[in-house]
Amino acid sequence: MDPKRFTRRLIALGAAMFLCALVFVITLFDAQIVNGDDYLDKSIRTNAKTETVKASRGILTDRNGKVLVSNRAVYTLNFDSSLVSSDELNDALLRVIELMNAQGVEIKDALPLARTSPYAYDTANGSAKTLVKYLVSLKWINEKNVGDDGLPTTLTGSALYLKLRSEYGIDETIPNSTVRTLIGLRYSLASAKMNGSTTFEFASDVDVSLISLIKDGNYAGVQVDTSSVRVYETDYAAHVLGYTGSIQDWDDYKDKDGYTLASTVGISGVESAFEEYLHGNAGKRLVTFDNDSGKITGELYSVEPKPGSTVALTIDIDFQAQVEEALKNTVSSMTKSDGIDRGAAVAVVQVGTGDVLALASYPTYSLSTFRQDLAELSTDPLQPMWNRATQGKYAPGSTLKPLTAIAALESGATTVREKIYDSGKWTSPGYSASYTYCWKRSGHGSLNVRGAIMNSCNYFFAEMGYRMGMDTLREYYAKFGLGSPTGIEIGDTAGRLPSQNEGENLAPWAAFGQANQEYSPLQLANYIATLCGGGDRYATHLLKNVRSSGSGALAYVYDAEPVETIAMSSENLSAVLAGMHDLATDGAVSQYFKDCIVDAAAKTGTIQTGDTKNNNGAFVCFAPYDDPQIAVAIVIEKGGSGAALASTAVQVLNAYFSNTSASSAITGENTLLG
Repeated sequence: MDPKRFTRRLIALGAAMFLCALVFVITLFDAQIVNGDDYLDKSIRTNAKTETVKASRGILTDRNGKVLVSNRAVYTLNFDSSLVSSDELNDALLRVIELMNAQGVEIKDALPLARTSPYAYDTANGSAKTLVKYLVSLKWINEKNVGDDGLPTTLTGSALYLKLRSEYGIDETIPNSTVRTLIGLRYSLASAKMNGSTTFEFASDVDVSLISLIKDGNYAGVQVDTSSVRVYETDYAAHVLGYTGSIQDWDDYKDKDGYTLASTVGISGVESAFEEYLHGNAGKRLVTFDNDSGKITGELYSVEPKPGSTVALTIDIDFQAQVEEALKNTVSSMTKSDGIDRGAAVAVVQVGTGDVLALASYPTYSLSTFRQDLAELSTDPLQPMWNRATQGKYAPGSTLKPLTAIAALESGATTVREKIYDSGKWTSPGYSASYTYCWKRSGHGSLNVRGAIMNSCNYFFAEMGYRMGMDTLREYYAKFGLGSPTGIEIGDTAGRLPSQNEGENLAPWAAFGQANQEYSPLQLANYIATLCGGGDRYATHLLKNVRSSGSGALAYVYDAEPVETIAMSSENLSAVLAGMHDLATDGAVSQYFKDCIVDAAAKTGTIQTGDTKNNNGAFVCFAPYDDPQIAVAIVIEKGGSGAALASTAVQVLNAYFSNTSASSAITGENTLLG
């Protein structure tokens, strides 16, 4: 290369480097000297953090794909205490409270205290466990000062109110109504911080006009977020579906992926039972924000949230609606007739799978409005939010006789051909003081097991109980799932098998459904499904399948397998089922089953309560008789044993096997004793 040309290039390169250095020095001088204060101020006012982006919950459908619960996008308001200095926190929150009150927007908090004087403990507002943890951290109580209800025993609610007011430095001039709200927000932020967060969601489903006021008013600490709320597409199956809410105990979720203190979770029903499928995976975004206003100034990157899966239930919502209406109409008619308020339940189980097709509890409630109605619902003596179908415990009465019959036949206590003479009064052999009467005081005469079921003969079954003894009865009852949970995902009672003290002999009474045994309507339906299904007992369940969001691919399908198979001879089983069939076709309920569109088999039951005028009523049935598909159990508190239960059972069967129910509610006299 020409030396002169090389020298020129070297000089040019040196000049360029000099100019770059000069620009750098000038820029640095400007940043540090000329405009240093402005850049420092901007740096102080601007920050960045990672935020969790909530995922929409999964959709709930019935077995046919009809949507039961979906979502609606909403705005939520959060308060981030890290954006406000501690000495300005009360003033910032008071500004927010004033705005919310002016706009008529409810402010929620996590403090388990009533919102009005005398400020009694109320765990509907928040978690008792979190409160105790907080109070222990303040050394106001110790862990020994906690009662069975999980609440402090040495600090009343009103005393806590006063201590928190002092702890948070709340001015005495502030009105009491505002003080309770401010205390609640301060506590919510403090408990959030205790669990590793500075943010608390204090309002949800707010409208755009409020968002505008928040943004224009420069409300320090307040952040606007997007979320979703549940939309209920049906007015039925409230006890099955359940509801969602805020996390009550962070310890239950802190180690799970995708959850924050602001997460919405299932609280009851399938919303809780299938939380792992419905919750989804939260997204992440890194945002910059202005420290003064809390406004987001930029989003650097994001990871899209993944909605929860679609969960299909085993219930048929159209059938469920018909069952609920039939139950409601029957109970309403009975109450109109005698003025007695009562509860009731129906359980319908598919034979051979354990699918729960309908599960009705009366009275019920509305998922769309239950939060507004919560105070009234909580004080209603009939407990509308209590699921009687799964949690109610009732003596089975004579609905247990088919099970006692198969136990007696299979254990050798009797045969299908043996006849026993019913004189009207059964007396324990060798002990004349121990006796029971048949409901027909004149007696039924000679009956075999088939006739005893049809006529619901207490004498016959007392004799069977005496012959078998309590241990054998308990063994067979347990085989059919009584005395233990059925497996349903929303949880149910175990019930109670009959028992007796040493020297007692309650087996004769237990054999016809009395004594000290109790079962849920769902347990009764499942035992009937097991019996008419030939001895295959399935766990009852509400989950049909799960589909992934987006692709809709099946992620899980419930595979029904028997949990137990009970050996029964065909001859013995046929005799028992024939007795139930005789009751529906030629027995005491035949006048009601003549309107049934399918050939069915049934058994009535009277559940003694000590008040003969207010005995509970029970009814079980299955259909079709020659090819069982569904089993039904009905319990009506103070419903006696008569037309109302048989009529309701027919309505349920007709609703399932056709598009419309063929019969109306009948109240009648309580004439179907047994």
